[in-house]
Amino acid sequence: MRPTQDDTRTGRRRDVLAAAAAALLFAVAAVVGTLIQRADHSLYVDWAPLYADWLPHVGPGTPLALAVAAAVVLHGHRLAARLPWRGLLGAVWAAAMAWIWSLALVDGWRRGVAERLTARHEYLRGIDRFQDIGAALRGFTGHILLTQPDHWPAHIAGHPPGAVLTFVGLDRLGLGGGGWAGAFCVTVGGSAAVAVLVTLRALGQERAARAAAPFLVLAPGAVWVGASADGYFAAVAAWGLALLALAATRTVRAPGAVALGSGLLLGLTAYLSYGLTLLALPAVAVLLLARTARPLPFVLTGVAVVAGAFTLAGFRWWEGYSLLVERYYQGVASDRPYAYWVWANLAVASVVAGPACVAGARRMLSAVPDAARRLRPSGPGGPGGPGGLDRPGGPGAPDGLVVLAFAALLALVVADLSGMSKAETERIWLPFLVWLLPTTALLPARGRRRWLLVQSCLSLLVNHLLLTGW
Repeated sequence: MRPTQDDTRTGRRRDVLAAAAAALLFAVAAVVGTLIQRADHSLYVDWAPLYADWLPHVGPGTPLALAVAAAVVLHGHRLAARLPWRGLLGAVWAAAMAWIWSLALVDGWRRGVAERLTARHEYLRGIDRFQDIGAALRGFTGHILLTQPDHWPAHIAGHPPGAVLTFVGLDRLGLGGGGWAGAFCVTVGGSAAVAVLVTLRALGQERAARAAAPFLVLAPGAVWVGASADGYFAAVAAWGLALLALAATRTVRAPGAVALGSGLLLGLTAYLSYGLTLLALPAVAVLLLARTARPLPFVLTGVAVVAGAFTLAGFRWWEGYSLLVERYYQGVASDRPYAYWVWANLAVASVVAGPACVAGARRMLSAVPDAARRLRPSGPGGPGGPGGLDRPGGPGAPDGLVVLAFAALLALVVADLSGMSKAETERIWLPFLVWLLPTTALLPARGRRRWLLVQSCLSLLVNHLLLTGW
Protein backbone atom coordinates (compact mmCIF):
# COMPACT_ATOMS: atom_id res chain seq x y z
CA MET A 1 0.00 0.00 0.00
CA ARG A 2 1.63 3.24 -1.09
CA PRO A 3 1.38 5.90 1.65
CA THR A 4 -0.39 9.15 0.94
CA GLN A 5 2.50 11.14 2.41
CA ASP A 6 6.22 10.69 2.48
CA ASP A 7 7.16 7.98 4.96
CA THR A 8 9.59 10.20 6.84
CA ARG A 9 10.21 10.91 10.47
CA THR A 10 8.15 14.08 10.10
CA GLY A 11 5.12 12.12 8.89
CA ARG A 12 5.41 9.63 11.73
CA ARG A 13 5.80 12.45 14.24
CA ARG A 14 2.62 14.07 12.94
CA ASP A 15 0.80 10.76 13.38
CA VAL A 16 1.86 10.59 17.00
CA LEU A 17 0.92 14.25 17.55
CA ALA A 18 -2.54 13.64 16.08
CA ALA A 19 -3.10 10.69 18.42
CA ALA A 20 -1.79 12.73 21.36
CA ALA A 21 -4.11 15.62 20.47
CA ALA A 22 -7.06 13.22 20.48
CA ALA A 23 -6.00 11.91 23.89
CA LEU A 24 -5.76 15.48 25.15
CA LEU A 25 -9.21 16.26 23.76
CA PHE A 26 -10.62 13.28 25.63
CA ALA A 27 -8.87 14.34 28.84
CA VAL A 28 -10.29 17.85 28.55
CA ALA A 29 -13.75 16.42 27.83
CA ALA A 30 -13.45 14.23 30.93
CA VAL A 31 -12.40 17.11 33.18
CA VAL A 32 -14.92 19.60 31.84
CA GLY A 33 -17.65 16.96 31.83
CA THR A 34 -16.95 16.03 35.44
CA LEU A 35 -17.16 19.68 36.49
CA ILE A 36 -20.45 20.18 34.63
CA GLN A 37 -21.95 17.00 36.05
CA ARG A 38 -20.95 17.90 39.59
CA ALA A 39 -22.32 21.42 39.17
CA ASP A 40 -25.78 20.72 37.74
CA HIS A 41 -25.98 17.02 36.74
CA SER A 42 -27.00 18.04 33.22
CA LEU A 43 -24.87 15.49 31.35
CA TYR A 44 -26.63 12.38 32.66
CA VAL A 45 -23.50 10.26 32.36
CA ASP A 46 -21.47 9.05 35.31
CA TRP A 47 -18.05 8.95 33.64
CA ALA A 48 -18.13 11.81 31.17
CA PRO A 49 -17.93 11.86 28.26
CA LEU A 50 -18.54 8.08 28.12
CA TYR A 51 -21.82 6.51 29.16
CA ALA A 52 -20.13 4.27 31.72
CA ASP A 53 -19.32 3.71 35.38
CA TRP A 54 -15.88 3.46 36.93
CA LEU A 55 -15.56 -0.22 37.90
CA PRO A 56 -12.13 -1.90 37.63
CA HIS A 57 -12.78 -5.62 37.17
CA VAL A 58 -11.76 -8.82 35.43
CA GLY A 59 -13.97 -11.63 34.23
CA PRO A 60 -14.12 -14.93 32.37
CA GLY A 61 -13.40 -13.17 29.09
CA THR A 62 -10.13 -11.64 30.28
CA PRO A 63 -7.77 -14.55 29.37
CA LEU A 64 -9.38 -14.97 25.95
CA ALA A 65 -9.22 -11.22 25.26
CA LEU A 66 -5.50 -11.16 26.08
CA ALA A 67 -4.90 -14.22 23.90
CA VAL A 68 -6.82 -12.82 20.92
CA ALA A 69 -5.05 -9.47 21.20
CA ALA A 70 -1.62 -11.11 21.39
CA ALA A 71 -2.32 -13.41 18.43
CA VAL A 72 -3.59 -10.63 16.17
CA VAL A 73 -0.83 -8.19 17.13
CA LEU A 74 1.91 -10.78 16.56
CA HIS A 75 0.56 -12.55 13.48
CA GLY A 76 -2.32 -10.49 12.11
CA HIS A 77 -0.53 -8.51 9.43
CA ARG A 78 1.49 -11.49 8.19
CA LEU A 79 -1.62 -13.66 7.86
CA ALA A 80 -3.63 -10.83 6.28
CA ALA A 81 -0.97 -10.47 3.60
CA ARG A 82 -0.65 -14.19 2.84
CA LEU A 83 -4.08 -15.77 3.23
CA PRO A 84 -6.18 -16.30 0.10
CA TRP A 85 -8.94 -13.73 -0.11
CA ARG A 86 -11.82 -15.96 0.95
CA GLY A 87 -9.72 -17.42 3.73
CA LEU A 88 -8.95 -13.90 4.93
CA LEU A 89 -12.64 -12.99 5.07
CA GLY A 90 -13.46 -16.07 7.13
CA ALA A 91 -10.49 -15.49 9.43
CA VAL A 92 -11.44 -11.84 9.99
CA TRP A 93 -15.03 -12.70 10.85
CA ALA A 94 -13.95 -15.44 13.26
CA ALA A 95 -11.30 -13.26 14.89
CA ALA A 96 -13.63 -10.26 15.15
CA MET A 97 -16.28 -12.39 16.88
CA ALA A 98 -13.66 -13.84 19.23
CA TRP A 99 -12.56 -10.31 20.13
CA ILE A 100 -16.12 -9.02 20.66
CA TRP A 101 -17.15 -12.09 22.67
CA SER A 102 -14.07 -11.97 24.88
CA LEU A 103 -14.56 -8.28 25.68
CA ALA A 104 -18.27 -8.78 26.41
CA LEU A 105 -17.49 -11.71 28.72
CA VAL A 106 -15.08 -9.61 30.74
CA ASP A 107 -18.32 -8.38 32.33
CA GLY A 108 -19.61 -11.96 32.66
CA TRP A 109 -22.36 -13.74 30.75
CA ARG A 110 -25.34 -12.13 32.45
CA ARG A 111 -24.07 -8.58 32.82
CA GLY A 112 -22.03 -8.57 29.62
CA VAL A 113 -24.40 -10.35 27.23
CA ALA A 114 -27.71 -11.76 28.46
CA GLU A 115 -28.93 -8.66 30.32
CA ARG A 116 -27.73 -6.00 27.91
CA LEU A 117 -30.83 -6.01 25.72
CA THR A 118 -33.29 -6.67 28.55
CA ALA A 119 -32.62 -3.45 30.49
CA ARG A 120 -35.57 -1.11 31.02
CA HIS A 121 -34.75 1.10 28.01
CA GLU A 122 -34.06 -1.78 25.62
CA TYR A 123 -35.88 -3.56 22.81
CA LEU A 124 -36.74 -6.81 24.56
CA ARG A 125 -38.87 -4.91 27.08
CA GLY A 126 -41.44 -4.27 24.36
CA ILE A 127 -41.62 -7.40 22.22
CA ASP A 128 -44.61 -8.79 24.12
CA ARG A 129 -46.62 -5.88 22.67
CA PHE A 130 -46.10 -7.25 19.15
CA GLN A 131 -48.37 -10.27 19.40
CA ASP A 132 -50.32 -8.65 16.58
CA ILE A 133 -47.54 -7.14 14.46
CA GLY A 134 -49.92 -5.33 12.12
CA ALA A 135 -51.76 -3.62 14.95
CA ALA A 136 -48.47 -2.73 16.67
CA LEU A 137 -47.13 -1.09 13.51
CA ARG A 138 -50.33 0.83 12.87
CA GLY A 139 -50.24 2.17 16.41
CA PHE A 140 -46.46 2.51 16.69
CA THR A 141 -46.30 6.31 16.46
CA GLY A 142 -49.06 6.62 19.04
CA HIS A 143 -46.69 5.43 21.76
CA ILE A 144 -43.53 7.43 20.97
CA LEU A 145 -44.10 10.53 23.09
CA LEU A 146 -43.66 10.35 26.85
CA THR A 147 -47.05 12.03 27.27
CA GLN A 148 -48.83 9.24 25.40
CA PRO A 149 -50.23 6.20 27.23
CA ASP A 150 -48.06 3.10 27.37
CA HIS A 151 -45.16 4.91 25.69
CA TRP A 152 -42.41 2.74 24.30
CA PRO A 153 -39.13 2.15 26.13
CA ALA A 154 -36.48 4.67 25.05
CA HIS A 155 -34.73 2.55 22.44
CA ILE A 156 -37.93 1.36 20.78
CA ALA A 157 -39.29 4.91 20.67
CA GLY A 158 -35.96 6.22 19.41
CA HIS A 159 -35.84 3.97 16.35
CA PRO A 160 -38.13 2.96 13.51
CA PRO A 161 -39.87 -0.37 14.15
CA GLY A 162 -37.43 -2.39 12.05
CA ALA A 163 -35.14 -2.50 15.07
CA VAL A 164 -37.57 -4.05 17.54
CA LEU A 165 -39.09 -6.28 14.83
CA THR A 166 -35.69 -7.98 14.52
CA PHE A 167 -35.97 -9.20 18.09
CA VAL A 168 -39.64 -10.01 17.68
CA GLY A 169 -38.61 -12.24 14.77
CA LEU A 170 -35.95 -13.97 16.86
CA ASP A 171 -38.51 -14.57 19.58
CA ARG A 172 -40.97 -16.06 17.05
CA LEU A 173 -38.20 -18.41 15.88
CA GLY A 174 -37.79 -19.71 19.42
CA LEU A 175 -34.66 -17.63 20.07
CA GLY A 176 -36.16 -15.37 22.69
CA GLY A 177 -34.39 -13.77 25.62
CA GLY A 178 -31.34 -11.64 26.12
CA GLY A 179 -28.80 -14.39 25.51
CA TRP A 180 -29.99 -15.15 21.99
CA ALA A 181 -30.45 -11.46 21.21
CA GLY A 182 -26.90 -10.70 22.37
CA ALA A 183 -25.46 -13.62 20.41
CA PHE A 184 -27.27 -12.44 17.29
CA CYS A 185 -25.88 -8.91 17.62
CA VAL A 186 -22.33 -10.19 18.14
CA THR A 187 -22.50 -12.64 15.23
CA VAL A 188 -23.96 -10.14 12.78
CA GLY A 189 -21.97 -7.22 14.18
CA GLY A 190 -18.69 -9.07 13.73
CA SER A 191 -19.40 -9.41 10.02
CA ALA A 192 -19.19 -5.64 9.53
CA ALA A 193 -15.41 -5.98 9.29
CA VAL A 194 -15.84 -8.46 6.44
CA ALA A 195 -18.23 -6.13 4.63
CA VAL A 196 -15.69 -3.31 4.80
CA LEU A 197 -13.00 -5.57 3.32
CA VAL A 198 -15.33 -6.65 0.50
CA THR A 199 -16.13 -3.02 -0.28
CA LEU A 200 -12.49 -1.97 -0.38
CA ARG A 201 -11.52 -4.82 -2.68
CA ALA A 202 -14.41 -4.07 -5.03
CA LEU A 203 -13.14 -0.49 -5.23
CA GLY A 204 -9.67 -1.67 -6.21
CA GLN A 205 -8.17 -1.36 -2.73
CA GLU A 206 -7.26 -4.93 -1.85
CA ARG A 207 -3.84 -4.01 -0.50
CA ALA A 208 -5.44 -1.42 1.77
CA ALA A 209 -8.01 -3.99 2.87
CA ARG A 210 -5.32 -6.49 3.81
CA ALA A 211 -3.33 -3.84 5.67
CA ALA A 212 -6.40 -2.69 7.60
CA ALA A 213 -7.77 -6.16 8.38
CA PRO A 214 -6.06 -6.59 11.80
CA PHE A 215 -7.24 -3.12 12.82
CA LEU A 216 -10.81 -4.01 11.86
CA VAL A 217 -10.53 -7.08 14.10
CA LEU A 218 -9.07 -5.34 17.15
CA ALA A 219 -11.24 -2.25 16.87
CA PRO A 220 -11.87 -0.56 20.23
CA GLY A 221 -15.48 -0.18 19.07
CA ALA A 222 -15.85 -3.90 19.71
CA VAL A 223 -16.38 -2.96 23.36
CA TRP A 224 -19.76 -1.51 22.33
CA VAL A 225 -20.64 -3.99 19.57
CA GLY A 226 -21.05 -6.76 22.13
CA ALA A 227 -23.86 -6.91 22.85
CA SER A 228 -25.44 -3.84 21.29
CA ALA A 229 -28.11 -3.54 18.63
CA ASP A 230 -26.04 -0.73 17.09
CA GLY A 231 -23.37 -3.28 16.18
CA TYR A 232 -26.06 -5.15 14.26
CA PHE A 233 -27.14 -1.90 12.59
CA ALA A 234 -23.54 -1.21 11.58
CA ALA A 235 -23.27 -4.60 9.91
CA VAL A 236 -26.52 -4.25 7.94
CA ALA A 237 -25.41 -0.83 6.69
CA ALA A 238 -21.92 -2.09 5.86
CA TRP A 239 -23.26 -5.00 3.80
CA GLY A 240 -25.60 -2.62 1.99
CA LEU A 241 -22.59 -0.54 0.91
CA ALA A 242 -20.56 -3.67 0.11
CA LEU A 243 -23.24 -4.96 -2.25
CA LEU A 244 -23.47 -1.51 -3.83
CA ALA A 245 -19.72 -1.50 -4.47
CA LEU A 246 -19.86 -4.98 -6.02
CA ALA A 247 -22.74 -3.97 -8.29
CA ALA A 248 -21.24 -0.61 -9.25
CA THR A 249 -17.90 -2.12 -10.25
CA ARG A 250 -19.65 -5.07 -11.93
CA THR A 251 -17.40 -7.57 -10.18
CA VAL A 252 -20.33 -9.98 -9.73
CA ARG A 253 -22.24 -12.05 -12.26
CA ALA A 254 -25.63 -10.41 -11.67
CA PRO A 255 -24.95 -6.75 -10.80
CA GLY A 256 -28.62 -5.81 -11.10
CA ALA A 257 -29.72 -8.40 -8.56
CA VAL A 258 -26.85 -7.44 -6.25
CA ALA A 259 -27.80 -3.76 -6.55
CA LEU A 260 -31.38 -4.68 -5.65
CA GLY A 261 -30.06 -6.52 -2.59
CA SER A 262 -28.07 -3.43 -1.68
CA GLY A 263 -31.22 -1.33 -1.89
CA LEU A 264 -33.12 -3.74 0.34
CA LEU A 265 -30.39 -3.61 2.98
CA LEU A 266 -29.97 0.15 2.78
CA GLY A 267 -33.75 0.52 2.97
CA LEU A 268 -33.81 -1.73 6.02
CA THR A 269 -31.03 0.38 7.55
CA ALA A 270 -33.26 3.45 7.36
CA TYR A 271 -35.92 1.50 9.29
CA LEU A 272 -33.43 0.37 11.92
CA SER A 273 -32.23 3.86 12.83
CA TYR A 274 -33.37 7.27 11.62
CA GLY A 275 -29.85 8.71 11.70
CA LEU A 276 -28.48 6.07 9.36
CA THR A 277 -30.08 7.83 6.40
CA LEU A 278 -26.79 9.76 6.47
CA LEU A 279 -25.14 6.67 5.00
CA ALA A 280 -26.40 8.07 1.70
CA LEU A 281 -23.14 10.05 1.71
CA PRO A 282 -20.80 7.02 1.59
CA ALA A 283 -23.22 5.39 -0.87
CA VAL A 284 -22.84 8.36 -3.21
CA ALA A 285 -19.08 8.13 -2.73
CA VAL A 286 -19.15 4.51 -3.91
CA LEU A 287 -20.98 5.49 -7.08
CA LEU A 288 -18.61 8.40 -7.70
CA LEU A 289 -15.60 6.13 -7.29
CA ALA A 290 -17.07 3.59 -9.69
CA ARG A 291 -18.02 6.42 -12.06
CA THR A 292 -21.42 4.96 -12.74
CA ALA A 293 -25.07 5.39 -11.82
CA ARG A 294 -26.15 2.08 -13.38
CA PRO A 295 -27.00 0.41 -10.04
CA LEU A 296 -29.13 3.35 -8.91
CA PRO A 297 -32.53 2.27 -10.34
CA PHE A 298 -32.14 -1.17 -8.76
CA VAL A 299 -30.99 0.31 -5.43
CA LEU A 300 -33.88 2.77 -5.34
CA THR A 301 -36.29 -0.05 -6.16
CA GLY A 302 -35.00 -2.04 -3.20
CA VAL A 303 -35.30 0.97 -0.90
CA ALA A 304 -38.83 1.61 -2.18
CA VAL A 305 -39.84 -2.01 -1.50
CA VAL A 306 -38.80 -1.73 2.15
CA ALA A 307 -40.33 1.73 2.58
CA GLY A 308 -43.53 0.64 0.84
CA ALA A 309 -43.87 -2.45 3.02
CA PHE A 310 -43.60 -0.47 6.25
CA THR A 311 -45.88 2.27 4.96
CA LEU A 312 -48.57 -0.17 3.84
CA ALA A 313 -48.29 -1.87 7.24
CA GLY A 314 -49.17 1.44 8.87
CA PHE A 315 -45.86 3.02 9.89
CA ARG A 316 -44.98 6.36 8.31
CA TRP A 317 -41.27 7.13 8.57
CA TRP A 318 -41.53 10.93 8.51
CA GLU A 319 -44.25 10.96 11.14
CA GLY A 320 -42.16 8.69 13.34
CA TYR A 321 -39.09 10.88 12.93
CA SER A 322 -40.91 14.12 13.77
CA LEU A 323 -42.34 12.51 16.90
CA LEU A 324 -38.92 11.15 17.81
CA VAL A 325 -37.46 14.65 17.75
CA GLU A 326 -40.20 15.75 20.13
CA ARG A 327 -39.64 12.69 22.37
CA TYR A 328 -35.87 13.31 22.32
CA TYR A 329 -36.30 16.73 23.86
CA GLN A 330 -38.92 15.49 26.32
CA GLY A 331 -36.13 13.54 28.00
CA VAL A 332 -32.61 14.27 29.20
CA ALA A 333 -31.59 15.72 25.82
CA SER A 334 -33.33 18.95 26.77
CA ASP A 335 -30.85 19.32 29.65
CA ARG A 336 -27.71 17.98 28.00
CA PRO A 337 -25.72 21.04 26.82
CA TYR A 338 -25.13 21.11 23.07
CA ALA A 339 -22.08 23.36 23.59
CA TYR A 340 -20.36 20.51 25.45
CA TRP A 341 -21.46 17.48 23.48
CA VAL A 342 -20.79 18.93 20.04
CA TRP A 343 -17.05 18.59 20.71
CA ALA A 344 -17.08 15.95 23.47
CA ASN A 345 -18.74 13.55 21.01
CA LEU A 346 -15.60 13.81 18.87
CA ALA A 347 -13.50 12.90 21.91
CA VAL A 348 -15.68 9.83 22.37
CA ALA A 349 -15.28 8.94 18.69
CA SER A 350 -11.49 9.08 19.06
CA VAL A 351 -11.71 6.39 21.75
CA VAL A 352 -14.09 4.16 19.80
CA ALA A 353 -11.94 4.40 16.67
CA GLY A 354 -8.64 4.36 18.56
CA PRO A 355 -5.35 6.30 18.27
CA ALA A 356 -4.25 4.41 15.14
CA CYS A 357 -7.43 5.44 13.36
CA VAL A 358 -6.93 9.04 14.44
CA ALA A 359 -3.45 8.95 12.91
CA GLY A 360 -4.79 7.29 9.77
CA ALA A 361 -7.60 9.83 9.50
CA ARG A 362 -4.99 12.59 9.62
CA ARG A 363 -3.30 11.07 6.59
CA MET A 364 -6.65 10.58 4.90
CA LEU A 365 -7.56 14.25 5.29
CA SER A 366 -4.18 15.26 3.88
CA ALA A 367 -4.79 13.02 0.86
CA VAL A 368 -8.34 14.22 0.09
CA PRO A 369 -7.39 17.13 -2.22
CA ASP A 370 -5.12 14.98 -4.40
CA ALA A 371 -7.63 12.13 -4.50
CA ALA A 372 -10.45 14.49 -5.50
CA ARG A 373 -8.31 16.01 -8.25
CA ARG A 374 -7.42 12.62 -9.68
CA LEU A 375 -11.05 11.54 -9.66
CA ARG A 376 -12.20 14.39 -11.88
CA PRO A 377 -13.65 13.30 -15.23
CA SER A 378 -11.00 12.60 -17.82
CA GLY A 379 -10.74 11.34 -21.36
CA PRO A 380 -11.31 7.83 -22.67
CA GLY A 381 -8.01 6.67 -21.33
CA GLY A 382 -8.65 8.10 -17.89
CA PRO A 383 -9.57 6.37 -14.67
CA GLY A 384 -12.74 4.50 -14.01
CA GLY A 385 -14.39 1.30 -14.93
CA PRO A 386 -14.85 -1.99 -13.13
CA GLY A 387 -12.02 -2.93 -10.88
CA GLY A 388 -9.81 -0.13 -12.20
CA LEU A 389 -9.95 2.19 -9.25
CA ASP A 390 -6.26 1.91 -8.51
CA ARG A 391 -5.50 3.78 -11.73
CA PRO A 392 -6.27 7.41 -10.79
CA GLY A 393 -3.04 7.74 -8.87
CA GLY A 394 -1.23 4.80 -10.34
CA PRO A 395 -0.90 1.29 -8.88
CA GLY A 396 -1.72 1.22 -5.19
CA ALA A 397 -3.11 4.75 -4.98
CA PRO A 398 -5.53 4.91 -2.03
CA ASP A 399 -8.11 7.15 -3.70
CA GLY A 400 -11.02 4.76 -3.12
CA LEU A 401 -10.17 4.37 0.55
CA VAL A 402 -9.62 8.10 1.03
CA VAL A 403 -12.87 9.22 -0.62
CA LEU A 404 -15.01 6.58 1.10
CA ALA A 405 -13.56 7.31 4.54
CA PHE A 406 -13.96 11.05 4.00
CA ALA A 407 -17.63 10.55 3.10
CA ALA A 408 -18.16 8.56 6.31
CA LEU A 409 -16.42 11.28 8.32
CA LEU A 410 -18.64 13.90 6.70
CA ALA A 411 -21.75 11.90 7.66
CA LEU A 412 -20.47 11.70 11.24
CA VAL A 413 -19.91 15.47 11.37
CA VAL A 414 -23.45 16.11 10.11
CA ALA A 415 -24.80 13.77 12.79
CA ASP A 416 -22.79 15.64 15.40
CA LEU A 417 -23.97 19.08 14.33
CA SER A 418 -27.59 17.95 14.19
CA GLY A 419 -27.93 18.03 17.97
CA MET A 420 -29.61 14.61 17.88
CA SER A 421 -26.48 12.83 19.12
CA LYS A 422 -25.81 14.30 22.53
CA ALA A 423 -23.96 11.53 24.41
CA GLU A 424 -23.94 7.75 23.92
CA THR A 425 -22.28 8.19 20.53
CA GLU A 426 -19.86 5.37 21.39
CA ARG A 427 -22.56 2.99 20.16
CA ILE A 428 -24.73 5.28 17.99
CA TRP A 429 -21.85 6.17 15.66
CA LEU A 430 -20.54 2.63 15.14
CA PRO A 431 -22.00 2.46 11.61
CA PHE A 432 -19.92 5.50 10.61
CA LEU A 433 -16.74 4.79 12.55
CA VAL A 434 -16.29 1.33 11.04
CA TRP A 435 -15.55 3.07 7.72
CA LEU A 436 -12.79 5.18 9.27
CA LEU A 437 -10.83 2.17 10.53
CA PRO A 438 -9.41 1.34 7.07
CA THR A 439 -7.48 4.63 7.15
CA THR A 440 -5.00 2.71 9.31
CA ALA A 441 -3.78 1.21 6.02
CA LEU A 442 -2.28 4.62 5.26
CA LEU A 443 0.13 4.30 8.20
CA PRO A 444 3.72 3.24 7.46
CA ALA A 445 4.05 -0.54 7.38
CA ARG A 446 6.99 -0.50 9.81
CA GLY A 447 4.90 0.95 12.63
CA ARG A 448 1.59 -0.84 12.15
CA ARG A 449 2.24 -3.52 14.76
CA ARG A 450 2.92 -0.88 17.41
CA TRP A 451 -0.24 0.99 16.48
CA LEU A 452 -2.19 -2.26 16.64
CA LEU A 453 -0.79 -2.93 20.11
CA VAL A 454 -1.95 0.52 21.23
CA GLN A 455 -5.43 -0.17 19.83
CA SER A 456 -5.75 -3.46 21.68
CA CYS A 457 -4.43 -2.00 24.94
CA LEU A 458 -6.97 0.81 24.77
CA SER A 459 -9.81 -1.69 24.27
CA LEU A 460 -8.65 -3.81 27.18
CA LEU A 461 -8.25 -0.81 29.48
CA VAL A 462 -11.71 0.56 28.68
CA ASN A 463 -13.39 -2.80 29.16
CA HIS A 464 -11.56 -3.66 32.40
CA LEU A 465 -11.70 -0.23 34.06
CA LEU A 466 -15.22 0.82 33.08
CA LEU A 467 -18.62 -0.82 33.05
CA THR A 468 -19.99 0.47 29.78
CA GLY A 469 -23.68 0.81 29.16
CA TRP A 470 -26.29 1.90 26.65
